[in-house]
Amino acid sequence: MARTDEPGYMRIARELRDRITAGADGYRPGDRLPTLPQLAETHDVSEPTVRQALGLLRVEGLIESRARAGTLVRARPPVQRLALDRYRWKGPAGAAGAAARAQGLGWSEYRLDKRFERAEADGELAALFEAEPGLRLLARHFVVYDNDVPTQMSTSYVRWSDVVGTPVADPLLEPWPGGTAAQLATLGIRVVRVTESLRGGMPTPEEVEALRIGKGVPVFRITRRHIAEGGRVVEVAHPIVRRADTTIVDYAVDLDEA
Repeated sequence: MARTDEPGYMRIARELRDRITAGADGYRPGDRLPTLPQLAETHDVSEPTVRQALGLLRVEGLIESRARAGTLVRARPPVQRLALDRYRWKGPAGAAGAAARAQGLGWSEYRLDKRFERAEADGELAALFEAEPGLRLLARHFVVYDNDVPTQMSTSYVRWSDVVGTPVADPLLEPWPGGTAAQLATLGIRVVRVTESLRGGMPTPEEVEALRIGKGVPVFRITRRHIAEGGRVVEVAHPIVRRADTTIVDYAVDLDEA
């Protein structure tokens, strides 16, 4: 039930939001919203009030304005589940391939933008690698697309001494079947453990642009580490960024009753 003291623009935004998220019974992706004067008349408010309401929805990534097309409902990417077993799957590109499998899609429906560069570990990265600052690294920047919709961006760091002069350092070979663990296995590095930490937050301007989301849509940032035999950290992805409204992170804990 709406609050009696709810500002008019918030009430209008809520009502439009409900219709946009209602599915088949509401506005669908690509539908054009009524014009500013029409909405003002329907809701018995001024046009500036309607403009405020639309501004909220635009920040949330629910609508967009196009020249000569008006205000349209934006398409939303499908919800994807990140399951615990995604690093065990041996299909294309590890976690991204597991997401493809979960959606019933083939790898051909994914696109991967990539950029590789040399880097040195700052204090934060050095701590994640359990090494000294200045450690030489290969930084691999990725954006994963599902049917031309960006779903994930990440920067993955591997030790320069491990990969220099090897196929792992060649961006033309990405995506690599089996992902990072399979890559490192070709170098004789056996990954025995993967750790992740997850936190939520609001997107940076770079993340808004890369993932094509509204400034008001929160994101998940995941820090992942691949750890080899002997406890040596051989890869750090920091961060893996996904929009929070279309990502479900699944966890399971088996409790020993014995």
